[in-house]
Amino acid sequence: MALVYVYRKAHFSASHRLFDPKLTNEQNFEIFGGCSNPNGHGHNYYIEVCIAGEPNPKTGFVIDLKQVKNVLQRYFLNKVDHKNLNVDVDFLTGIIPTTENIAIAAWKQIQPHIAEGKLFSIRLYETENNFAEYRGE
Repeated sequence: MALVYVYRKAHFSASHRLFDPKLTNEQNFEIFGGCSNPNGHGHNYYIEVCIAGEPNPKTGFVIDLKQVKNVLQRYFLNKVDHKNLNVDVDFLTGIIPTTENIAIAAWKQIQPHIAEGKLFSIRLYETENNFAEYRGE
């Protein structure tokens, strides 16, 4: 059988501040620039979830993308959409919410709930031009 990659894309909006609490405001600004603004800033993120596998001979699906939509919504989007990632999201506590770290956290939230195929990657777009991709541990 052929290995196929299927994708589900979703959108969420969230705010964050990039800073390390062990550093001074000046040191944080030196590292993170304007992204360390004490009042934070926001993004309209896009997330792509990629599942790899062989199509089921009965259904033709690697996984029913409605299942991926539901997992993504329940275990990730409901927890991050219109939230302050530094304050409101329990699985980001103590983590600097960079695009890279959010992608890793999304994997950890979603991966245990993928019942068919295998989670291949999480791609997180912070802007149209900036994104990170995580392919597991």
